[in-house]
Parts: sequence; C-alpha cells; structure tokens
Amino acid sequence: MAEKPEQKKADAAPNVSAVETVEASSEEEAVAALDANVGRGEPILQVRNLKKHFPLTQGIVFKRQIGAVKAVDGVSFDLYQGETLGIVGESGCGKSTVAKLLMTLETATAGEVFYKGQDITKLSGRALKAVRRNIQMVFQDPYTSLNPRMTVGDIIGEPFDIHPEVAPKGDRRKRVRELLDVVGLNPEYISRYPHQFSGGQRQRIGIARGLALNPEVIICDEPVSALDVSVQAQVINLMERLQDEFNLSYIFIAHDLSIVRHISDRVGVMYLGKIAEIGTDEQIYEHPTHPYTQALLSAVPVPDPEARDHRERIILSGDVPSPANPPSGCSFRTRCWKAQDRCAQETPLLAVPEVFRMKEIPAAHESACHFAEEKDVVNAA
Repeated sequence: MAEKPEQKKADAAPNVSAVETVEASSEEEAVAALDANVGRGEPILQVRNLKKHFPLTQGIVFKRQIGAVKAVDGVSFDLYQGETLGIVGESGCGKSTVAKLLMTLETATAGEVFYKGQDITKLSGRALKAVRRNIQMVFQDPYTSLNPRMTVGDIIGEPFDIHPEVAPKGDRRKRVRELLDVVGLNPEYISRYPHQFSGGQRQRIGIARGLALNPEVIICDEPVSALDVSVQAQVINLMERLQDEFNLSYIFIAHDLSIVRHISDRVGVMYLGKIAEIGTDEQIYEHPTHPYTQALLSAVPVPDPEARDHRERIILSGDVPSPANPPSGCSFRTRCWKAQDRCAQETPLLAVPEVFRMKEIPAAHESACHFAEEKDVVNAA
C-alpha cells in the first residue's frame, strides 16, 4: 500500500465538540443550510448518544414486547471534514447498525445525528433527500450490492434519476464514463453487466456510484472484507486518492486492524453497542488503555517469529454477552481480568482516564474503563 502522509488531519481533534445547531423554520431553509461549506478540520457529522434497540416480541396474534436487542447503546463521536474515522470491533458489536443509522436506513431509538448543525433523525421530505445526496455509502459485498439486471451505466447513473439537479439528462452518460475513469475502470465498460467483472472491479463500481452525487461524507461498511489481499490494497489506495481529490470525509468500518490503521486518522473501538476507546491511530495501536483494545490487538498474528515469542497473548475467557441482556455497569467486565465490584455497579464514562489527565502523552485519550492503564502489546497492525 502507499505510504500514509505524515501530516495527520485530526491529531488534536476531540472525540466530541460543542454542537452548533441550525434553526430552520421551513423546508427551504433546511435545504439551503445543508449547502453551507464546512472548513477543513471542523466537525461535519456529530453523533450524540445514538441508540438502536430492536424489540423482542412474544405471541402471534397479540404481540407484546418482552425485551430489546441493544444493537447500539449510546454512541457519541464527531467526524471532522477531510478525515477518516475508523470503527473496529467484533462481529455483532453494532458497527453496521451505526452505519445504517447515519444513513437513516434505520430509525434511531434515541439520540441525535447532526449534519452541518441539523439533526437528520428529525428531517423528512426535501431536506432528508438533500442529506442523503451528501452522505453516501459503499456496501460490504460487491456481489450483492449491485443489481445483476442493470448495466454498469444504469447502476452508476441511477442516482441522477433521483437527484436530476446534479447532472442534466443529456450529460449523464458522459458523467458516468468520467466516474468509471476516476475509479480506474475503462469507460467502454459502461454497457457491461456486474457478472462480467471481478470482485475488485465491482467494488470500484460501488465506489463510483457513491461518488456520483458529489457527496461530502462516504460511509464505508467493510468495503474490502470480501476481496483478496492484493485487491484490497488497490481499493484502499484508490479511496485515499479520491479522498484527497474530492475532499471527502470517511467513516471506515472494518475487521482488519492493519487496514484501518493504514487509512484512518482516528480509530474508535466498539464493544457490545458502545465505544470502548477512541483516539488517533497512534494512540490506539501503540498506547491502548482499555483491556478490550489490548486483547484485540494481541490477537493480531505477528509475522516476525522473534517478536511473536516475546509477546504476551491475552486470552479472553467466556463469550460475548447477549445484546438482549447486557451486563450491568461495564459491558466488558464479564471477560475482563481487571474487573472489580465497581465495574458491576458503575458504568464507566468514555473519557480521558484520571491518571492521564493534564498530561500531554499518547495515553491521554478517551477510554471507557475505571482502571485504564497502558500495556505493551506487540501487534502486526
């Protein structure tokens, strides 16, 4: 992969900042406010205490709710203009649900998502349509996210039917050919069908579709997990180039810690619907303070035999608790080697640990643990 630029975009950026809300008395004012420019390094997407609980019901004729699956349970973060925020965690921790909530593909149970100062969870009509034009998504599976009955030209050009103001009808075919060229595909492929492409080429088509409406934010839900390693590198390098070229902001969801570190400016680690730790890539990978992050990094295979022999492998006991019945207090306490009585009684806040406050050191980043401390973890990420 290409070397990542030394200059970070968000080294000094806090996880959350003050929300400057925009009051719009009409739909026209709401749409106009969404066209406002956001300066580089300023928050463009602000998520506050976002929750999604899926109800568990009993009965066939007379259904009653007997519980809820807490897929996302109080997530807060900021996405800054021009940066990439990586989100990692085990399967089932709520990463993809967060992506769907940000796209308003799922309705949030509680919480707010501010885009340029407007809570998009409360928008509808033209205003919501304008938000969806500016926030696009690249899906995980390049084989099922493309309609096999449509040509590549129709797939990439379909957004123009919904948002005709972006490209006049006579210019759409030209615009589609330009997008194919941008993502490294031959513009002559415009009349081909998805089954005529490889996995990496299909994902490039998905990226071209995401770029079609000139968005400001792209949410990438594991965009390279179904691809070969060499193809992953090509797609990641393409996304980095497009970010610089089109001034994009990414939320990048993935399992592969090395890929997340390569592309991300900040990284958030999720566990059971909550963010356990968040900070710059250096803070998370070189100076993790949350036990779950440390265990996650220690599980990454190390190609160096000498380093592998001297590393401490952290083996977690037990299984991940059910999101339908999460533990009291700290959700990680049932698998944590540091757990004490306080962990069961008091939910830890996502904040800079007290022992590191007022210190300008890499360990001084936000971690949801009562007993956060640094631990050397040799990892391959």
